[in-house]
Amino acid sequence: MNTQITVHPKLQHYGLAAAKLDAMIDWYRKVLGMTVNQRAAVPPEARDRAPFSAFAFLSNDQLDHRLVLFEVREAFVDPDRRRHTGLQHVAFECATLDDLLGTYVRLKNLGVLPQWAADHGVGISLYYEDPEQNRVEINASNYSDTWTATEHLRVSRGMMMAHLDPEKMVAARKAGASPWELHERAVAGEFSPAKPHDPSARP
Repeated sequence: MNTQITVHPKLQHYGLAAAKLDAMIDWYRKVLGMTVNQRAAVPPEARDRAPFSAFAFLSNDQLDHRLVLFEVREAFVDPDRRRHTGLQHVAFECATLDDLLGTYVRLKNLGVLPQWAADHGVGISLYYEDPEQNRVEINASNYSDTWTATEHLRVSRGMMMAHLDPEKMVAARKAGASPWELHERAVAGEFSPAKPHDPSARP
């Protein structure tokens, strides 16, 4: 048993309180390919004591669960939540930029649009909100290995932010631009959106 050296546990799953369990399950199925591995309601005799009325364990890989949704019937979406402390966003990584852009197109066809998109230097990210305004980032690295991506962050001065229009990036990719060329053109401002990003706007 190691009692002196810091171990490095990996992020396994996160939990969200939800006002509408069905709507949240549907969104995570549609957007992230989540499967419900277990869903149950709290027995009536325990509902006065439990802080939630039902729950669902979801995953989009081989792990038994990556997300747990807890239905809290008296919960509501806080319109002022951005001023509060708490989880700011959670991110999911695509293996390639093509997977990310393909996901954008698939979700757009389902009526699900990102709030905004950006090239952060280290990677390209799309930011969505679930039905209860939790931010979900879907991204792809600009680098082929994690060491190079980490070194990029180590030597960067401040956070890079090149806002982009995913439609322009999809069109450039279809026209034959490589993923690295897309990154360079995004940083140069070629894919800038027609309107500047408004953090208070809803898609």
